[in-house]
Amino acid sequence: MSCRFAQAPTPDALWSLLRDGRDAIGEVPPDRWDATAFHDPDRAAPGRMNSRWGSFLDDVDHFDPAFFRLSPREAAMTDPQQRLMLELGWEALEDARVRPGALRGRRVGVFVGSIWDDFAHLVYRDAVAAGTQHTMPGVHRGMIANRLSHFLGVTGPSLVVDTGQSSSLVALHLACQSLRSGESETAVASGVNLSLLPETSVISTKWGGLSPDGRCYTFDARADGYVRGEGGGAVVLKPLARALADGDRIYCVVRGGAVNHGSGAGLTVPEERAQRDVLRLAYENAGVDPGAVQYVELHGTGTKVGDPIEAAALGSVVGTAGTDRTLRVGSVKTNLGHLEGAAGIAGFLKVALSVWHRQLPASLNYRTPNPRIPFAELRLAVQSEPGDWPLRDAPLLAGVSSFGMGGANCHVVVSEAPRPATGEPRDTSGVSGPPVTAWVLSGRTPRALQDQAERLHDHLTRTPGWHPADIGLSLAATRTHFEHRAVVTATDPDTLLDHLTRVEHTEPVSGSLAFLFTGQGSQRTGMGGELRAHHPVFARAFDEVCEHFPGLPLREAVTTGEGLGRTALTQPALFALEVALHRLVTAYGVTPGHLVGHSVGEIAAAHAAGVLSLPDAATLVEARGRLMQELPSGGAMIAVDAPEETVAPLLTSQVTVAAVNGPAAVVIAGDHDEAHRIADELTGRGHTCVPLAVSHAFHSPRMDPMLDAFRETLATLTFNEPAVPVVSTVTGRLATPGLLATPDHWIAHARGTVRFHDAVLTAEQLGARTFLELGPDATLASLVPRSARHPGTTATSLLRRNRPEPETFLRALAHLFTRGTPVDWEQTYAHTDARVVTLPTYAFQRERHWLDTLDTAPRPAQAVRTVRSAPPAETEAVEAVEATEPTDPAEARREEAPAASPPADARALRALVLSHAAAVLGYGDPGDINPGHTFSDLGFDSFAAVEFRTRLGAAVGLSLPTGLVFEHPTPGDVIAHLGERLAATSGPDAPADTGGEPPAD
Repeated sequence: MSCRFAQAPTPDALWSLLRDGRDAIGEVPPDRWDATAFHDPDRAAPGRMNSRWGSFLDDVDHFDPAFFRLSPREAAMTDPQQRLMLELGWEALEDARVRPGALRGRRVGVFVGSIWDDFAHLVYRDAVAAGTQHTMPGVHRGMIANRLSHFLGVTGPSLVVDTGQSSSLVALHLACQSLRSGESETAVASGVNLSLLPETSVISTKWGGLSPDGRCYTFDARADGYVRGEGGGAVVLKPLARALADGDRIYCVVRGGAVNHGSGAGLTVPEERAQRDVLRLAYENAGVDPGAVQYVELHGTGTKVGDPIEAAALGSVVGTAGTDRTLRVGSVKTNLGHLEGAAGIAGFLKVALSVWHRQLPASLNYRTPNPRIPFAELRLAVQSEPGDWPLRDAPLLAGVSSFGMGGANCHVVVSEAPRPATGEPRDTSGVSGPPVTAWVLSGRTPRALQDQAERLHDHLTRTPGWHPADIGLSLAATRTHFEHRAVVTATDPDTLLDHLTRVEHTEPVSGSLAFLFTGQGSQRTGMGGELRAHHPVFARAFDEVCEHFPGLPLREAVTTGEGLGRTALTQPALFALEVALHRLVTAYGVTPGHLVGHSVGEIAAAHAAGVLSLPDAATLVEARGRLMQELPSGGAMIAVDAPEETVAPLLTSQVTVAAVNGPAAVVIAGDHDEAHRIADELTGRGHTCVPLAVSHAFHSPRMDPMLDAFRETLATLTFNEPAVPVVSTVTGRLATPGLLATPDHWIAHARGTVRFHDAVLTAEQLGARTFLELGPDATLASLVPRSARHPGTTATSLLRRNRPEPETFLRALAHLFTRGTPVDWEQTYAHTDARVVTLPTYAFQRERHWLDTLDTAPRPAQAVRTVRSAPPAETEAVEAVEATEPTDPAEARREEAPAASPPADARALRALVLSHAAAVLGYGDPGDINPGHTFSDLGFDSFAAVEFRTRLGAAVGLSLPTGLVFEHPTPGDVIAHLGERLAATSGPDAPADTGGEPPAD
């Protein structure tokens, strides 16, 4: 559920207000209308209202359009009731522990009650001249539901109900009917109501509805009308059987309901018979004995005529049906005022919370019983004090009534869930959790991310008895992961809380992920041991790999270190570790775009890519390690701090380059004396040379004696094409079709140079911006920065020497996640007792968007002039298009952009594109445009796309393609496209530009 009421912006706040017996009534705020100017105690006074009171929301003119993919310009022309519904729908789904994105394409219905169109009248009165393509959908009441359905991408019914003041309860009833029929599988039922104009209060006064005292005296002798209220609420509904099967937290159950019509002597006079009928039908449909009902939330407006009629009908059907109890009644209107179109959902939320908390809050303003209501005869009693349900040990059953002024009556029957719902407090002292807890946070903007962390911190400091694993699972499983992310990791609650106050934000990147598989030399005693103890996926994979080396004591070697330095054990041990790491990290949903393996690591990469089955890969590794081990020991490997081209002239037939690990980092290998002679010469030239502690000179001519026997083993294996692209360190290039399936490749792999530096450059050229090392330490991750050329490229490793493995593993995942890589964080809690719990909802970044903010967007930045001017023909062509294609009238009134002149550099081009995008969307600051967001996410529609393309083409002097924002879906893509186009057309002999489209015949 979710709500937005005065002094009660959340269900928790609403329950606090109800429990404490407070009301949210106050004088009309000055930003609505002048209460004094419009007030007159004489309700007959022309153009005046007899009340200066109400319950009003703060900042109804504020909204977070970017979150809902609206531009500021569209938001300013959108009814705040639509905007409120978007927020309520999102929050209700989050409170239901549903990721809204998971509903896309599903039969989810949206049913909303709403009766006023104040914003539309504001537009008609003040802003018709500023109307845009957004105005009609922005003021249409039916769009309150449709806009939420569109944003969620759901396909169920989407409708706004107007049955007068019963609208939102009727909407809930229709939602239940839709669920029962199978038309919807899930539904959002809601009601919204905003009082933006004094005129609606004036006509309410003339109708005789408003109380001059500004209070609802429900069932009290002082009853003299109601006070208006505003806000909204929403609930998520699904069939009970599914909710139970899914383990959902269930606030309450809607057992059934009914709707009918009936009016008395006049159109707006309630009729007792009709109300009796709707009550009987509702309990019949619900299969509930009215005598078992303990509480009814009244329509309860506090009017002289309506209260006695409602009491008579209720007492006749429900009150007198119970022989062992007096029916308790009350009205949330005494707390919030009459929310009119949202009144029914407000009453329903009160009952749902009363069932959930197993307490009945007081109905306010009840001092003297209404003399026209025979309470004892009807067996009714106002719940004037907070307390327990009358029959706590009996099933909690309640009713909710809501009646429209024209006779559209609705009543629904509510009960507690048939078994204890999940989410109730529990003893967390014995709860098992992971060794390290990760809390993932995200937001659409950096500020939202910070606010989200602050909200969680505040929530936890106010909530006793929480367990870190419950919070971690809930953040992972029930919250959408937006592009701006942070991960807090720690082993204890206090440190987690402390880290929430110092959340570090990493900008997301657009590049892909590459896995790096480590080669020999990185092995260490105990590698992977802590992961084996805490991660069953890793342990099973490691044991499975070891089974394919029956003659080798791999587990013992890794655990004790005994024999781990022998090549025959080292290579299989590294292979087993890396395969297990690959299984573990992919179990977390992490999938690479490319694979790179250093030396023996390329065999693990080939297996991960599907080139080799596990048995064949193990056979290859075993033979390679064994044959190398059988070679005579000796030779030398020396790391040299110099470029390959510096070293190459000094090489001989006995000493070659074994590896190129960076632009100035090579390893030479071969004959011991020759290698050291070369190293001495390089040292004399100022280069650092470090001999490596190895048993053999790998990747050198000293490997030649093993190659024939190795080839025989290779001939027995089956090779496949890689399912994931492999960048081979044999060539330093992307493996071409068939390359990895040839024995010659693996011969060269054992004997030739490891071209890791070239492989990193190739992976970068293919789009990799994040590298993840799968090995015992950050051996390769530390080399990547030396080779990488893109400033945004980073590397990390799953394990680090002398660091706790579970924590290092999670920190590596956190690094990937904050850079945009999807991670299934639920896996962290797969083998724990963690369960989902309640969390704060999203921290919307609201700013003012109203009719008077429509024309505040900046003029687009003037392009920096260069020597070249746009050809007249291109300018004329653009002007012709502008004359025939739709533009925003508000934009047409702005000063036009300066004459076409292409920007002089990349920075100016970026400023130009972003300023035009900001102008089209209505952003006051071009810096608010994230060039990495899609135009769709920024709020572009077809009109905006045409205007943007036309204006931008005129500014740079190019005829741009009609599908500009579809072919180049982000501002960053457009910037890159224009940069290429301008570079291609800048020469004196450049051909005429056609915008990438065929010239006219």
